[in-house]
Order: sequence, then C-alpha cells, then structure tokens
Amino acid sequence: MTGTVLDERITLTLNELCGMCGASTELVIDMVEEGIVDPTGRGPEEWCFTGEAIQRVQVVRRITEDLRVNLPGAALALELMDKLHALRQQTAQGGIHG
Repeated sequence: MTGTVLDERITLTLNELCGMCGASTELVIDMVEEGIVDPTGRGPEEWCFTGEAIQRVQVVRRITEDLRVNLPGAALALELMDKLHALRQQTAQGGIHG
C-alpha cells in the first residue's frame, strides 16, 4: 500500500463520500456501524467525513470485493494495517529498538 497525503480539513457529506469512492450509501452506513469510519453528526443526513474516510472506504471496498472478505473481517484487516503503519512510523523515528 502506498501513502497518500489526505487533507484532514476536508469534510464530505455521505453522498459526496459515496460518489468519490464509488460506494453505496448502504455500504458506508454499514462501515460506520462497524466502526471503520467515524463521521461527525447525528445521523446519515448530518454526517461529515474527513479526508481519511476516503482512503478507508476505498481500502475496505477492495478487501471486500477483491478478497471476498466480509465487513467485520475487513474492519479487522484495516485495524491490523493501521497498527502496522504505526509500528513502522515508530521504527522510522527510532522509537522501537530491537
């Protein structure tokens, strides 16, 4: 996976996020319920997503479609990828010593 700088100041509505990622609203709502993305707002009509949500939705779509993994499995895979990324950053900054 390659790194992409996403502007965290960007905010997207549910429809904008779905359009950018080619995802159905049902899928993104399921991702919110699964804890994969965490919008602000009280419900789907008010939700605002950050730029990070774009990458997370795209990654989960690939995992579920290409590998045929269910959404809870994709959420676990994404969590493990997040932890791996954090460990790599710590290592690069000299925070972990073997």
